[in-house]
Amino acid sequence: MLKSISKILTLGTFILMITACEDNSLPEVEKAFSTEKLIPLPADAKALEGFAYVINPGTTIHYSGEGASKMATQLQAHLNSLTGYDIGVAEGAAERNSIHFLIDETMSSKGGEAYQLLVKQEGIEVKSAGTAGLYFALATLNQLLPLDVDDKRDYAQQLAIPACEINDSPRFAYRGAMLDVARHFFDMDEVKAFIDFLALYKMNYLHLHLADDQGWRIEIKSWPKLTTVGGQTEVGGGKGGFYTQEQYSELVSYAAERYITIVPEIDMPGHTNAALASYAELNCDGKAPELYTGTEVGFSTFCTDKEIVYTFVEDVIKELVALTPGDYIHVGGDESHVTAEPDYIKFVDRVQKIVDKYEKTLMGWDEVTLAELSANAIPQYWASAENARNAANKNLKVLMSPAKKTYLDMKYTDDTKLGLKWAGLIEVDTGYNWDPAEMEDVLTDENILGIEAPLWSETVTNLEEVEFMTFPRLPGYAEIGWTPRAKRNWEDYKQRLANQKPLFEKLGINYYASPVVPW
Repeated sequence: MLKSISKILTLGTFILMITACEDNSLPEVEKAFSTEKLIPLPADAKALEGFAYVINPGTTIHYSGEGASKMATQLQAHLNSLTGYDIGVAEGAAERNSIHFLIDETMSSKGGEAYQLLVKQEGIEVKSAGTAGLYFALATLNQLLPLDVDDKRDYAQQLAIPACEINDSPRFAYRGAMLDVARHFFDMDEVKAFIDFLALYKMNYLHLHLADDQGWRIEIKSWPKLTTVGGQTEVGGGKGGFYTQEQYSELVSYAAERYITIVPEIDMPGHTNAALASYAELNCDGKAPELYTGTEVGFSTFCTDKEIVYTFVEDVIKELVALTPGDYIHVGGDESHVTAEPDYIKFVDRVQKIVDKYEKTLMGWDEVTLAELSANAIPQYWASAENARNAANKNLKVLMSPAKKTYLDMKYTDDTKLGLKWAGLIEVDTGYNWDPAEMEDVLTDENILGIEAPLWSETVTNLEEVEFMTFPRLPGYAEIGWTPRAKRNWEDYKQRLANQKPLFEKLGINYYASPVVPW
């Protein structure tokens, strides 16, 4: 209680200091601009001459353009919580001593995720051609603000944002992560927390691995036993679980509020034991196998000669499409070792036509390049240089997820208790020190869609373990996807990453305190 009273008194002193000034005066605070807390590093950021802008009791937030009010109200809530002020929001042109969110159509040539953040003593202007850009600018602005306001220090200095100009846009259109909810099931709150992690660092896609040998996690109304049978276990024999269609839609909406698009994956024709155990007719012998709770791969396959299989696949895709506003439907396609290659190619070709029919874009692991894919299909590179060449020869865009660099389920070191190491050990510097356009000689920025960091869940069972395997590697993948190659440097990045420690601790994130980072 004494600390709260002290804070109120200190705040009151600052209010008196501000209001005692002339009506048109603003605090004169000198503060040097630095990118030391910014991840991902902006494409262009520079200091400007002049005093900092100080968040003060007279600050107002303005917005102009459709959709800009959302960012204004989000910042209002954050600043009022941080300071105890009663900052207001109003529509219309910016005024002196204000923060203005502006939709500026003249920036449309830079894309809807590009933004400009301009800070001067008189106020802050944030503009973009799209609301996504304003949202990402808000993420940068929040990184420039303190996590807390310490009542033992000068409020003006703490609440000062140095004069600067940031002109920023992402290198790649797709910057995401994958969460495997099939090997182990994660509930709604856990998935929402993972979405929030992505939003911290301007990532814009969440790939949900919804079906595998160990479990089927999305309700399909036309095939109900997929969840009543196939959703009832997981690795190790736990109770499993699944999302109703209403819950999945809630996740889609929750992600969209944070400018994140969900990509649903149904892995096939392999990795399908949960489906095969649910419906015997999908098997060549007409017999349903037992549910599977182990971690081996490559032993299951749909019967690609049966027409009922394609009826099943279309029903699943049709229901997923109705629930998924994003462009992509991921059909897996990896490690289908017991499917003969001609049967595999035939299967992928037919599934591609089904996805096309519902006007979505097919994604699949890099093995799908063996088939004849549509011109807009997206192979996801995880292992095969040959498949990368196949994609390049077909003029396809590629999503980069090289296992030896991006798999979040790989151990940091031999001593890491969680994780696997079949693709290698991925310390924080190993995860950062590579470039998508340098992995294979046939891939360049022009044929790379972006980057995704997958978290497979053979050894991960709860959110605390998810956090440990995800942090602190995730911010590095976000930076690889956003920041120009020439701007990235490990020596600079590791210090900026170390500066994230107070944020991790404030959020209660169970992160790996890597010895290669100067925490």
